[in-house]
Amino acid sequence: MKQIAYKFRLLIGILLFVTAVHVLNMFTGYQFLHYGIQPRHVHSLPHIFSAPFLHGNIGHLLNNLIGLFVFSSLCFVRPVRSYVHCSLFIIIVSGLLVWAFARPANHIGASGWIFGLWSLSIALAWFERRLINIVIAVFVIIFYSGMIFGIVPGASHISYESHLFGALAGVLCAMLIARRGRVKLLS
Repeated sequence: MKQIAYKFRLLIGILLFVTAVHVLNMFTGYQFLHYGIQPRHVHSLPHIFSAPFLHGNIGHLLNNLIGLFVFSSLCFVRPVRSYVHCSLFIIIVSGLLVWAFARPANHIGASGWIFGLWSLSIALAWFERRLINIVIAVFVIIFYSGMIFGIVPGASHISYESHLFGALAGVLCAMLIARRGRVKLLS
Protein backbone atom coordinates (compact mmCIF):
# COMPACT_ATOMS: atom_id res chain seq x y z
CA MET A 1 0.00 0.00 0.00
CA LYS A 2 2.90 2.37 0.75
CA GLN A 3 4.27 1.74 -2.74
CA ILE A 4 0.93 2.64 -4.35
CA ALA A 5 0.71 5.85 -2.32
CA TYR A 6 4.29 6.74 -3.32
CA LYS A 7 3.55 6.15 -7.01
CA PHE A 8 0.36 8.21 -6.78
CA ARG A 9 2.20 11.11 -5.11
CA LEU A 10 4.93 10.94 -7.75
CA LEU A 11 2.38 11.01 -10.57
CA ILE A 12 0.49 13.91 -9.02
CA GLY A 13 3.82 15.70 -8.57
CA ILE A 14 4.63 15.28 -12.28
CA LEU A 15 1.20 16.56 -13.29
CA LEU A 16 1.46 19.53 -10.91
CA PHE A 17 4.93 20.35 -12.26
CA VAL A 18 3.66 20.32 -15.86
CA THR A 19 0.73 22.53 -14.79
CA ALA A 20 3.00 24.93 -12.87
CA VAL A 21 5.26 25.31 -15.91
CA HIS A 22 2.22 26.17 -18.01
CA VAL A 23 0.90 28.72 -15.51
CA LEU A 24 4.32 30.36 -15.29
CA ASN A 25 4.55 30.33 -19.07
CA MET A 26 1.14 32.03 -19.32
CA PHE A 27 2.26 34.77 -16.93
CA THR A 28 5.32 35.44 -19.08
CA GLY A 29 3.22 35.74 -22.23
CA TYR A 30 4.26 32.26 -23.38
CA GLN A 31 7.92 33.25 -23.51
CA PHE A 32 9.00 29.68 -22.65
CA LEU A 33 7.70 28.35 -25.96
CA HIS A 34 11.02 29.15 -27.62
CA TYR A 35 12.36 26.19 -25.60
CA GLY A 36 10.53 23.83 -27.93
CA ILE A 37 12.31 21.60 -30.42
CA GLN A 38 13.19 23.34 -33.66
CA PRO A 39 14.32 20.60 -36.02
CA ARG A 40 17.92 20.70 -37.18
CA HIS A 41 18.72 23.88 -35.23
CA VAL A 42 21.68 22.96 -33.06
CA HIS A 43 20.74 25.51 -30.37
CA SER A 44 17.43 23.70 -29.78
CA LEU A 45 18.92 20.24 -29.30
CA PRO A 46 18.86 20.56 -25.47
CA HIS A 47 15.17 21.51 -25.76
CA ILE A 48 14.27 17.84 -26.12
CA PHE A 49 14.19 17.95 -22.31
CA SER A 50 12.05 21.08 -22.00
CA ALA A 51 9.61 20.61 -24.89
CA PRO A 52 7.50 17.89 -23.15
CA PHE A 53 6.68 20.33 -20.35
CA LEU A 54 5.54 23.20 -22.61
CA HIS A 55 2.01 23.58 -23.97
CA GLY A 56 0.46 26.10 -26.33
CA ASN A 57 -2.83 26.62 -24.48
CA ILE A 58 -5.07 25.24 -21.73
CA GLY A 59 -6.75 22.71 -24.04
CA HIS A 60 -3.37 21.35 -25.11
CA LEU A 61 -2.30 21.12 -21.46
CA LEU A 62 -5.50 19.38 -20.30
CA ASN A 63 -5.40 16.80 -23.10
CA ASN A 64 -1.82 15.96 -22.26
CA LEU A 65 -2.44 15.86 -18.50
CA ILE A 66 -5.19 13.27 -19.03
CA GLY A 67 -3.03 11.14 -21.32
CA LEU A 68 -0.04 11.43 -19.03
CA PHE A 69 -2.16 10.41 -16.04
CA VAL A 70 -3.71 7.39 -17.77
CA PHE A 71 -0.59 5.95 -19.37
CA SER A 72 1.72 6.74 -16.47
CA SER A 73 -0.74 4.99 -14.14
CA LEU A 74 -0.67 1.91 -16.36
CA CYS A 75 3.12 1.95 -16.39
CA PHE A 76 3.16 2.11 -12.59
CA VAL A 77 2.28 -1.59 -12.40
CA ARG A 78 6.05 -1.89 -12.77
CA PRO A 79 8.60 -0.33 -10.41
CA VAL A 80 9.04 3.46 -10.32
CA ARG A 81 12.61 3.06 -11.55
CA SER A 82 11.30 1.31 -14.68
CA TYR A 83 8.81 4.15 -15.29
CA VAL A 84 11.54 6.78 -14.93
CA HIS A 85 13.94 4.91 -17.24
CA CYS A 86 11.23 4.32 -19.84
CA SER A 87 10.06 7.94 -19.68
CA LEU A 88 13.60 9.28 -20.11
CA PHE A 89 14.26 6.86 -22.96
CA ILE A 90 11.04 7.88 -24.74
CA ILE A 91 11.63 11.60 -24.22
CA ILE A 92 15.24 11.41 -25.46
CA VAL A 93 14.69 9.09 -28.43
CA SER A 94 11.50 10.77 -29.65
CA GLY A 95 13.03 14.21 -29.10
CA LEU A 96 16.14 13.33 -31.10
CA LEU A 97 14.02 11.91 -33.92
CA VAL A 98 11.82 15.02 -33.97
CA TRP A 99 14.94 17.19 -34.00
CA ALA A 100 16.45 15.18 -36.86
CA PHE A 101 13.44 14.44 -39.07
CA ALA A 102 10.39 16.59 -38.25
CA ARG A 103 9.12 19.42 -40.41
CA PRO A 104 10.31 22.93 -39.58
CA ALA A 105 8.13 24.11 -36.67
CA ASN A 106 8.32 24.60 -32.92
CA HIS A 107 7.47 21.18 -31.46
CA ILE A 108 6.14 21.35 -27.89
CA GLY A 109 3.99 19.24 -25.58
CA ALA A 110 4.04 15.92 -23.75
CA SER A 111 2.31 14.01 -26.54
CA GLY A 112 5.50 12.30 -27.73
CA TRP A 113 6.00 11.04 -24.18
CA ILE A 114 2.33 10.02 -23.96
CA PHE A 115 2.38 8.18 -27.30
CA GLY A 116 5.55 6.46 -26.14
CA LEU A 117 3.90 5.25 -22.94
CA TRP A 118 0.84 4.23 -25.01
CA SER A 119 2.85 2.09 -27.43
CA LEU A 120 5.00 0.74 -24.58
CA SER A 121 1.82 -0.47 -22.86
CA ILE A 122 0.83 -2.39 -25.98
CA ALA A 123 4.27 -3.56 -27.11
CA LEU A 124 5.23 -5.05 -23.75
CA ALA A 125 2.41 -7.56 -24.18
CA TRP A 126 3.92 -8.66 -27.47
CA PHE A 127 7.54 -8.81 -26.35
CA GLU A 128 7.19 -10.09 -22.76
CA ARG A 129 3.86 -11.97 -22.92
CA ARG A 130 3.20 -11.66 -19.21
CA LEU A 131 -0.45 -11.72 -18.12
CA ILE A 132 -0.40 -8.21 -16.58
CA ASN A 133 1.06 -6.76 -19.79
CA ILE A 134 -1.56 -8.54 -21.90
CA VAL A 135 -4.38 -7.24 -19.69
CA ILE A 136 -3.01 -3.69 -19.94
CA ALA A 137 -2.57 -3.98 -23.71
CA VAL A 138 -6.15 -5.21 -24.17
CA PHE A 139 -7.42 -2.29 -22.05
CA VAL A 140 -5.37 0.20 -24.09
CA ILE A 141 -6.44 -1.27 -27.41
CA ILE A 142 -10.12 -1.26 -26.43
CA PHE A 143 -10.21 2.25 -24.99
CA TYR A 144 -7.36 4.06 -26.76
CA SER A 145 -7.00 2.42 -30.17
CA GLY A 146 -8.07 5.70 -31.78
CA MET A 147 -4.69 7.14 -30.87
CA ILE A 148 -3.29 5.32 -33.89
CA PHE A 149 -4.73 8.14 -36.01
CA GLY A 150 -2.53 10.62 -34.13
CA ILE A 151 0.59 9.28 -35.82
CA VAL A 152 -0.49 10.34 -39.31
CA PRO A 153 -0.37 13.91 -40.61
CA GLY A 154 -3.43 15.91 -39.70
CA ALA A 155 -3.88 19.49 -38.55
CA SER A 156 -0.82 21.60 -39.32
CA HIS A 157 -0.56 22.86 -35.72
CA ILE A 158 -0.29 19.31 -34.30
CA SER A 159 3.10 17.61 -34.22
CA TYR A 160 2.19 14.21 -35.61
CA GLU A 161 5.95 13.67 -35.76
CA SER A 162 6.13 13.79 -31.96
CA HIS A 163 3.29 11.27 -31.81
CA LEU A 164 4.89 8.96 -34.38
CA PHE A 165 8.41 9.12 -32.96
CA GLY A 166 7.08 8.78 -29.41
CA ALA A 167 5.20 5.63 -30.44
CA LEU A 168 8.32 4.24 -32.13
CA ALA A 169 10.40 5.03 -29.03
CA GLY A 170 7.87 3.18 -26.85
CA VAL A 171 8.07 0.07 -29.03
CA LEU A 172 11.87 0.22 -29.03
CA CYS A 173 11.84 0.61 -25.24
CA ALA A 174 9.60 -2.47 -24.92
CA MET A 175 11.98 -4.46 -27.13
CA LEU A 176 14.93 -3.47 -24.98
CA ILE A 177 13.10 -4.32 -21.74
CA ALA A 178 12.20 -7.77 -23.10
CA ARG A 179 15.73 -8.37 -24.38
CA ARG A 180 17.22 -7.36 -21.02
CA GLY A 181 14.78 -9.73 -19.27
CA ARG A 182 15.81 -12.60 -21.54
CA VAL A 183 19.51 -11.88 -20.92
CA LYS A 184 18.92 -11.96 -17.13
CA LEU A 185 17.12 -15.31 -17.46
CA LEU A 186 20.01 -16.79 -19.44
CA SER A 187 22.75 -15.62 -17.07
